[in-house]
Amino acid sequence: MLTFKYRAISRDGAKVSGVVEAFDEYEAVAKIKENCTVVTKIAQVEQRENLLHREVLPPRRISEKTLAVVSSQFSILLGSGIPVVRAVELIARQTNDKALKKILTQVAGDVASGFGLAQSFESKGRGLPTTFIETVRSGEESGTLDVAFGRLKTYYDKSSRTKAKVKSAMAYPLFTIVVAVIVVAIIMVVAVPVFLSSFAAMGAEMPLPTRMLIGLSNFFTHYGLAALGLLAAAAIALKLYGQREKGRLLFARLHLHLPVLGKIAVLKSASQFANTMSTLLAAGLPVIRAVATTGKVMDNYCIASQVLRMVPGLEEGKQLGLCMKRCQYLPELLMEMTGVGEETGTMETTLEVVGSYYDNETELASQKALSLLEPVVICILALLVGFILLAVYAPMFAMYNGVM
Repeated sequence: MLTFKYRAISRDGAKVSGVVEAFDEYEAVAKIKENCTVVTKIAQVEQRENLLHREVLPPRRISEKTLAVVSSQFSILLGSGIPVVRAVELIARQTNDKALKKILTQVAGDVASGFGLAQSFESKGRGLPTTFIETVRSGEESGTLDVAFGRLKTYYDKSSRTKAKVKSAMAYPLFTIVVAVIVVAIIMVVAVPVFLSSFAAMGAEMPLPTRMLIGLSNFFTHYGLAALGLLAAAAIALKLYGQREKGRLLFARLHLHLPVLGKIAVLKSASQFANTMSTLLAAGLPVIRAVATTGKVMDNYCIASQVLRMVPGLEEGKQLGLCMKRCQYLPELLMEMTGVGEETGTMETTLEVVGSYYDNETELASQKALSLLEPVVICILALLVGFILLAVYAPMFAMYNGVM
């Protein structure tokens, strides 16, 4: 809603001024005239967002787990015959997510004023994904909002469970790496200089591993903070470059060509494409709109760009299976099955089955990669610890041999 400042003459003839919220100037004037006879001046207040909040901190995205719960609540309430406005108000009161509560509260006001639910979500829900909004819009247009929310519940529940499994599997290796880095840094900065200074005071000859360790320890002690600063600056520079068109495309393409991780990215993209398309088609969206929406929500920017390039071909009347041939990174099986579903008129069901298949393949590939990562991490840690022990004990053995 917009904010308007106004000056007016009240019913008793007094000059008054104030602020009113409305969707447009006509509605604002109507609200003012409920208490005043004449509106002498009205102007829209420019809403300037905080620069830091607008440019540096993007709107917080609502988690898929939360979207699954909310979609389930909407499906149950609307299926029970509760009006849309009442359903939005009830869910807004019950949710613990502050960002979602704010969105739903504003949406309830919009819907009560006569605006559509999807239109209100689109204008107020900056943290809501395009798939959510477009599915709601389709359900609203076809009069099957409860069914549309039911499909969204299934879609987001499935997606959130898959991501949760991957995160759970990654937790232990990441924890091990972080702890190892901290321990090694403490040893290099605190413990090693004490040992080595004692050996140097005794006049012991330093072997090569010990001299290498001294050099590393001196570097961490004197230039550690500067190195961290450079790494942070490089990370920020890469982050900013990755927000540009060329940078996003370059990093996405590099991700697809990485060993092991590239295969997982391709499988995940295939899963996203199939599941999102199935959900949107089941909600009643035309193929062209479904493809355009799917291209906007895919994680890998390179594949997303190729999916969006299919839209002009579809608008020319070409088949989806044929247009997909231009996507060099999507799996051949996905293209073939989409073409079969298109020819038999069962694309929605076919893509749902294919989506489940690629969900399983993504999970298996992730587990396999993590099973390979754990021994690699252990080997690297063993080499690091072995090198430090060798560098510390080598002078002691040299001194012992000299005494003998």
